[in-house]
Amino acid sequence: MLIACSGSSDTNIDGTQVVEPKAAKVKGLAKAAFGGVAFASTQAPAVHGGYAKGCLAGGEELPETGATWQAMRLSRNRNWAHPEMVDMVKKLSRVAARQPGWNGLYVGDMSQPRGGPMLTGHRSHQSGLDADIWMLPAKNLNLSAKEREAISSISTRRSKGAFTNGSWTRAHHEIIKAAAKDKRTERVFVFPGAKVKMCADEKGNKAWLRKVRPWYGHHYHFHIRLACPKGARGCKSQNPPPAGNGCADAQKWVDDILNPPAPKPRDPNAAKPKPRREYKVADLPQQCTNVLRSR
Repeated sequence: MLIACSGSSDTNIDGTQVVEPKAAKVKGLAKAAFGGVAFASTQAPAVHGGYAKGCLAGGEELPETGATWQAMRLSRNRNWAHPEMVDMVKKLSRVAARQPGWNGLYVGDMSQPRGGPMLTGHRSHQSGLDADIWMLPAKNLNLSAKEREAISSISTRRSKGAFTNGSWTRAHHEIIKAAAKDKRTERVFVFPGAKVKMCADEKGNKAWLRKVRPWYGHHYHFHIRLACPKGARGCKSQNPPPAGNGCADAQKWVDDILNPPAPKPRDPNAAKPKPRREYKVADLPQQCTNVLRSR
């Protein structure tokens, strides 16, 4: 296994720098083990654990380029997922290709070849059921690998996410709508102002908006999360979203952005929060050890 943890830097799609930890700091951690495997296991496709504490057996690679998509940031080797997610992305890219000004999708991070924790970036994306889709319309689907490292997505928010900006179009609405209406989708994460905008603009049945959930960030990309595939006994899903279309909840997020509530006074006697502990392989579902050891 090649462990890629030399202390090099990376760039997020929003242009911020992410510095990979030194090898000494990640040795023995799950993110070093999973972040250093270059290929999927030869096992049958299976999800073990949850989105933020799990792994992926028999992952499928989204081809770097297709008729209606391109995988971005190829150096990260995160264009792997459960076959259901790969199929979902391909299907959604064909929807995008029918939108004005779009020829398909630029696909950001999915999962590592065997899922698991990543050296940089995400807490989720561990089980092959998450995918980030760039907000940048994919007009040129002939980008070289070098160009895919240099190009950045675009932000579609203003006022810290309370509203969409001029880069947001009806095409974004339709693509996210198609993702949410797919029966396999559990959630689509996007910034609050986009959800409020879609709630206002949608004139038909708004039931699909229940799956569109406001979350921090998510203005350079939106995040698709699939439910556990049928028969995936080791897969841990989230609880279903609350009943209703969620539009009032999204409006509450926006109201709090525009008029932040007063901070709660700090209890001087309260214990200091413990720092988040990094997972070791043994902390993950037992099957993940076999996933790592498999050819």
